[in-house]
Amino acid sequence: VSRQLKEEIRRGFARLEDPLAGLLAMLESSSDWKRKGHSLGYCITTELQLWIKAHPAVPQSGTKLKKLQARVLGMLSQCPANLLDPLISIYQLHAADRNYLLEHVSHLYLQGSYKEAAILSIKLKLQPDQDVEKMCTPLLLQDKVNLVEDYVAEYPELQRKLLQTLDTWCDPSFNIRDIARPYQGLSGYKPEKLNRRVLGKLIFRLLERFSVDPALCPNVVNQRHLRTLNYLFYKRFVEKTMTEENWADHIQSTVGENRWLQGHLVQLLLRHCGKRGTARWARHCRVLPEMLPQAVAEELQKLHIQGRVEEVTKAGNYEASKKKDYYQLPIPWENIHFLQTWEEMLQCWEKVLQPGQVVGVDMEWKPSFGMVGKPRVALLQLALKDEVFLLDLPRLLEQAEGEKLPHFIQMLYSDAAITKLGYGMSGELSSLAATCSALKDMEKQMQGVVDLLAVDKQKFDGLSPEHSHKERGVRRPEKGLSLLVQHVLGKPLDKTEQLSNWEKRPLREEQILYAASDAYCLLEIYERLCKDPESFGLGLDLTASLVGKQSKKPKAKKQLNKQKAPSPFGQECQGPRTEPSGSPAPISAQEFSVVCDNMLQGLGRYLRCLGVDVRLLDNEDDHRKAAEIARQEGRVILTSGLPYQTLRSQVGEGRCFSVNCSEKAKEQALQVLKHFNVQVSLSDVFSRCQ
Repeated sequence: VSRQLKEEIRRGFARLEDPLAGLLAMLESSSDWKRKGHSLGYCITTELQLWIKAHPAVPQSGTKLKKLQARVLGMLSQCPANLLDPLISIYQLHAADRNYLLEHVSHLYLQGSYKEAAILSIKLKLQPDQDVEKMCTPLLLQDKVNLVEDYVAEYPELQRKLLQTLDTWCDPSFNIRDIARPYQGLSGYKPEKLNRRVLGKLIFRLLERFSVDPALCPNVVNQRHLRTLNYLFYKRFVEKTMTEENWADHIQSTVGENRWLQGHLVQLLLRHCGKRGTARWARHCRVLPEMLPQAVAEELQKLHIQGRVEEVTKAGNYEASKKKDYYQLPIPWENIHFLQTWEEMLQCWEKVLQPGQVVGVDMEWKPSFGMVGKPRVALLQLALKDEVFLLDLPRLLEQAEGEKLPHFIQMLYSDAAITKLGYGMSGELSSLAATCSALKDMEKQMQGVVDLLAVDKQKFDGLSPEHSHKERGVRRPEKGLSLLVQHVLGKPLDKTEQLSNWEKRPLREEQILYAASDAYCLLEIYERLCKDPESFGLGLDLTASLVGKQSKKPKAKKQLNKQKAPSPFGQECQGPRTEPSGSPAPISAQEFSVVCDNMLQGLGRYLRCLGVDVRLLDNEDDHRKAAEIARQEGRVILTSGLPYQTLRSQVGEGRCFSVNCSEKAKEQALQVLKHFNVQVSLSDVFSRCQ
């Protein structure tokens, strides 16, 4: 709005005997103000608001003001959002008769203007005198969840009433159609948005947003616990990836003394464990006797009589012989240090905070299974070349010297001279901040970090978990860090302890080994990538490829990129493998025979055009088929990225070549021809084409 127009508007108000009545008369005679944005009506209204502040004597009171308030109230339901506050301020609606305002909003509601009634209630702060269920039900049926949240945002008591109402709707015996029936003609009517699953997610989000005790919503909490129960039974008896002791911990903490959940637990036990197993676990989980079917109760009585009530054993799903299928921690047990006191922490402090140090970092927390709140870190693992430190965070933070721990962690993450290795560090740091508020801004200060998840996503997506599954022939495909460990180090991580109760003390031996392995494997992955970056499709400048936010100063980053990446095993990381100085003997294109992996079909076709004898794998072929063809027909394997690691060990030295996938087929072909000293003559070109 130009200064000239503003001045003209103000001069106009100064000439009016009653500016408030004048503004209303103008708005009532025009429809310009009803459109969104900065209409002329909006400009005049906001200028009057400013003019009134400069002329305090202007505002009116008494009967005349009440008449103006009645007129403006009739306009508010048609107002764009940006006009509401100025008009409410000018006509002092906050000070108007509350019953009159409530009556007006009720009239809007009865007309079916539910959104307008709610917005006006929020602006005039009428919510404490309204029925929260009545006001919010039509809004929820129209999927106006944000407006519902705004409606209760400043009123804790209304938040609790809303959550209790929503939880009532989640009762298995409640029929959602009963509340939806009166609103069937509603515009934007979306009753499907009120199914129990959607409502459950909404309730948990509101519980977290408003910091309300989940115990207020027993129906939705029970449903979430039931889903957790089903998940735990799937992990234990179908997928078979959870140890018995680990599973029992979670079953007990999930069910507790809740009779409804105990009933479902008994049904699940009968389905998976039979009568005898159900009796044993019912005893272990302290299920009330009246919850047991007669056949199970009789079996439990037999166990009592025979004195054969079995305790949970420490045996896991996997026999010791199967452990060889998984990554093994290469350092001895005595080099794993579980730290619970500040005196123990000092040795860790001195060794970890050394310039040039490379540290594998991982964290563990108790699984929340979808309950409210961010997980709190129960264990922080720091792996060095020869030892691993496991920090008992809850115990260390509660000690007198607890404030020193955040300082140590900040020093570690902010020191560019120390390389920190992680996998999915952003999520871990978020949980760390929830555990200790002093660490909430640490992500902004990070330097010298290497998140191997970024490398995994960029470079190793070519081998899907399904391929890995076929290669190993095990129950389920690997994923995440376990899949990366398998790709780079040859064997996956044993994840049977992943869903442990990490807050329970003492930790079991299996938990300690799992936690140490999770952090230490990062060192070995990094070392392997440093030694042979080309084989994994990484750039020659490994530091630039891997190292994350090093420094806010561009100069420092440039200098760092010129250095070789530090190695956790005391050597500098090597660049790409250098070929022997002597070139292989020349070979003609007709004599040169290759098998191309399925991600290099473009290269294969290009080489065939040059006269090379080429076999191409189909898209659905397993990478291992290339090794079979190479051995049977004496061909060289051309592959890229991760499959190179698998295939090169299955053929003779020099019979497997890793091609740069980021280049075009022509450049790839030139690379292959140069490496194998293949001579292409004019007569070779198109000689194999039909």
